Amino acid sequence: MPEKILLVATGNVGKLKEIKSILADFQVMGAKEAGISFDAEETGSTFSENAAIKARELKKLTEHAVLADDSGLCVDALDGAPGVYSARYAGENATDEANVDKLLAVLADVPEENRGAQFRSTVCLITEEGKEIYGEGVCRGRILTERQGSGGFGYDPVFYSDDLCESFGVLTHEQKNQVSHRKRALEDLLKKL
Repeated sequence: MPEKILLVATGNVGKLKEIKSILADFQVMGAKEAGISFDAEETGSTFSENAAIKARELKKLTEHAVLADDSGLCVDALDGAPGVYSARYAGENATDEANVDKLLAVLADVPEENRGAQFRSTVCLITEEGKEIYGEGVCRGRILTERQGSGGFGYDPVFYSDDLCESFGVLTHEQKNQVSHRKRALEDLLKKL
């Protein structure tokens, strides 16, 4: 009997690598790897709405189980921004560098004690039978005043993890995955399966 495949609705290479590493016991493939081209417009106002939108769009194109994640950085001093707009904080098609530059500029005058932040993730799994199951994860920390390290992706070089007392940008992939919001969301999801 062939192994069951879990298709992930993301074009983000860093995110896919992280999910594959966390779900190493599963046959995980990105939609592109499976030869499926799809585009889901993230019109939701919450991470769970956007995860569901992406998962449902991909599920229309396959009989396999699908997984979608929506995640982002929520900064306390910015009332939770950039939040669901994290990937496009500096504008549509913004690079990671541009998003980090904008965040550092906006927080330039914010003192260290007010730079609390959290990475949040919601994952939506749609089973082969069409059942939707969600998982949520949070990783607390603070925003640094400058980049530390060049590892990870997105806001990792400016996010200081409370759990590991280090910037995500200097940690190895494996170290970050021990405490990441995505890992916690996937663990929450696995508990519900």
